Amino acid sequence: MSEAIRSTEFEGAPAPRRGKVRDVYDLGDKLLIVATDRVSAFDVILPDAIPEKGKILTRISLFWFSQMEDIVENHIISADVRDFPAPFNRHGEILEGRSILAKKASVLPIESIVRGYLSGSGWKSYREDGTVCGIKLPAGLRESSRLEPPIFTPSTKAAEGHDVNITFEECKRTAGPENAEKLRDLSIRIYEKARRIAEAKGIIIADTKMEFGLIDGRMILVDELLTPDSSRFWSKETYREGAGQDSFDKQIIRDYLLGTGWDMRPPAPRLPAAILEKASARYKEIHKILAA
Repeated sequence: MSEAIRSTEFEGAPAPRRGKVRDVYDLGDKLLIVATDRVSAFDVILPDAIPEKGKILTRISLFWFSQMEDIVENHIISADVRDFPAPFNRHGEILEGRSILAKKASVLPIESIVRGYLSGSGWKSYREDGTVCGIKLPAGLRESSRLEPPIFTPSTKAAEGHDVNITFEECKRTAGPENAEKLRDLSIRIYEKARRIAEAKGIIIADTKMEFGLIDGRMILVDELLTPDSSRFWSKETYREGAGQDSFDKQIIRDYLLGTGWDMRPPAPRLPAAILEKASARYKEIHKILAA
């Protein structure tokens, strides 16, 4: 495996704001966003990274952003390092394929989650009281059951720690009623289009989360879109209702960490090379199927 890029810093550039995966450089009216190879699980940054992961995430996001331009504007100005301002345009060996120059938006404090199948925290909530984020679902659903229509289940957007699922009424109080309705409607339209595209390629998108921001009152898509870090991808061929599914994402890493007895608080345990290699292969596989 090639060497992973865990973080970036460039002489003559402002210090970046480091998220779980991305390094973000504030350039005034624009942002330079770099997808590193860092990995997070259970909202904790892990001590190991997956080589080329940032490039794969960027390619997949660019594919989906282009597919959704007829639904909503996105934040991308350019993904070509030659278009970046100095000093970034002199560091193509690091930035090429894993970075974008983006419009600077006022990001809404909501994770816009759409669920088309009952899995993860949604399945756990349904088993407890038959609801997901305050939405009452039909009785008799099983793990991985298809939800028709898909449901919008927002969460808070935590800078640190775990995001918290909220009801749509809470979303309206946080983002404002008009913004909340736009978030819901745009998110579901994006998910439904992506689901059609993916299913034609043999992939189920079980759920996904998106982020939106405002520029001069216009709502636009920001951050990443429909990547293995923000979505659950399943194979149509192996899908079976009533059980958990094998995912094209970092579920391999989550499963390993759960098996260690880790309490999901920093610091996280190290990952064996074999687990990193398997996760890398899954990222590459879903990219090849969806966006190559």
